[in-house]
Parts: sequence; structure tokens; C-alpha cells
Amino acid sequence: MRPTSALLWLLLLAAAVPVQAQNPIHHCIGAHGNPVFTDQPCASLDATPVGAAPPSARDDSGPPDAPPPLLCAATTAQLRQSVIDAFAQRDANRMAGLMLWGGYGQGAAVADIRSLALLMRRPLLDLQLTGSATTDPPPAGAASSGAAPAADAATAGPQLRLQLAGTDASGSPRELRFDIVQRAGCLWLRNAE
Repeated sequence: MRPTSALLWLLLLAAAVPVQAQNPIHHCIGAHGNPVFTDQPCASLDATPVGAAPPSARDDSGPPDAPPPLLCAATTAQLRQSVIDAFAQRDANRMAGLMLWGGYGQGAAVADIRSLALLMRRPLLDLQLTGSATTDPPPAGAASSGAAPAADAATAGPQLRLQLAGTDASGSPRELRFDIVQRAGCLWLRNAE
């Protein structure tokens, strides 16, 4: 009986050793907003652990630095303010969250988000609502029977025009245009270029 007991203990010990030898995998968000999976603690990489509150949210002694982002703009004023907030915080993910991504492939969406991240580094000089964007677009079902198809109506409708500081030697500002599209009770931006 003794050799069987010793063999059983040896098997249990052998099974427990690999479990202790493995390091846990840490899921972090890097300095540029990219997900990072590592065996090192997130703090050693200057990254934020997923699920941890940002440093400003941990301190309950004063008012928060900024209001929580609006997830769905119901009016052009809310959409305009969300764009201003995204640029003020240089948050490309927040700006991407305001955009309508229908019809994009994964590669095109990733490329556009990367270009947004580069644009968010530039100062926002001006933001204008053009076309009928000074008033909110009519509800999606309110179009008359003689109206143009939805894709044509979106390109001919209201727009948000952004002027960003230029990076070339001329110093001339760069203009971006976004169509304002209403879907599911929200206003979204669609790249007009």
C-alpha cells in the first residue's frame, strides 16, 4: 500500500508544479489606447489594467475632471459638444464612437481609427455645422415619397466641418467634412471625403 500512496503523492506534486510555474496574463490598455496582454504587471509597462478605474475616478474628494461621455447624440448640439470633448481629451476612440461604421471592412475601420488618432493630436481650430445642420434632421421615417435614396440624402444633407491646425510648412489649416446621419434615434458622423 505504501508504494501506491507514494506514487499518488508524486503524481499530485508533479501536477501542481506547472500550475505554480505559470505567470498570470495581465490585460492592460497601453498609453496609446491599444490593448496589451503581458505576463508583467501593467504598471511596469505604464499601462492601465482593464477593469481598474482611471486615476481621476479613484479620487472621490472632488468633482470629476469631465462629465461622462454622451453615448448617443440626439441633437446636433450634443453631437457638436461630443466632438469638441473628444478633441479636448484627444480621444480617438471617443471620436470613432460618434461615427457610423456601416459598410466598412475591419481593415478600413482600423486604418480610419489610426488616422483619427493622428488627427486628434492637432488642435481643433473651428467647428461648423453646415447645410440644414443648424436644426436637427427630421426623423428617419419622415422623408417624403419623392425623396432621394438614403445614401444620396446623407451626402446632400447636413455636415460637420472641422478645421485642424496644419502640419505642413505653409501652416494652412486642414479641413475635414463629416455628413450627419440619423440612425436608430441617434445622430452619427460619416466621413464625407
